[in-house]
Amino acid sequence: MTDHRLILFRGMNTGGVRAPVADQRAMAEALGLGNPRTLLASGNLVVESDRDPRDLQAEVEAAMAATFGLKIAAMVRTAPDWSRLIAACPFPAEAAAHPSKTLLMVMKDGVRDGALETLRGFTIGDERVETTDGALWFFHPDGIGRSTMAEQASKVRLTGMGTARNWNTVLKLAQMVGVTA
Repeated sequence: MTDHRLILFRGMNTGGVRAPVADQRAMAEALGLGNPRTLLASGNLVVESDRDPRDLQAEVEAAMAATFGLKIAAMVRTAPDWSRLIAACPFPAEAAAHPSKTLLMVMKDGVRDGALETLRGFTIGDERVETTDGALWFFHPDGIGRSTMAEQASKVRLTGMGTARNWNTVLKLAQMVGVTA
């Protein structure tokens, strides 16, 4: 049985990193991935595949380099993985009330030791951060733009390699892979 794979790119369409979504879909087809679909232009690709997520990450990263000349990290999750992440959200009330201020950071290799405690040291006001299932969760009630914690969370040396999506995007991706929140 073929399952869905969510491919999340780190830093897509930021800082000059560009790969048109139509070309991303074409790249996925060239890799033999079924029914490629994108969400927004910010690095969200959904495909049908039964490939191991770790193997697919490496294949997609190599294809991004060959196709676009981009050295860009990809995080691949299955639909059941996505469902578990959604269920593990430590801020469900905040996510429902403020979906654009609630973020999930999907990590490539888990959260670095000490990162959670360090990030908590950068919180301002009612900001919060938690970790579940090797992912980081953030709530920025005053927005991300003024958040020192958000700035620090983007530093790979501190947290590990990851890419963040707000709750709205998390739920849209869930719909694309048939996961109910």
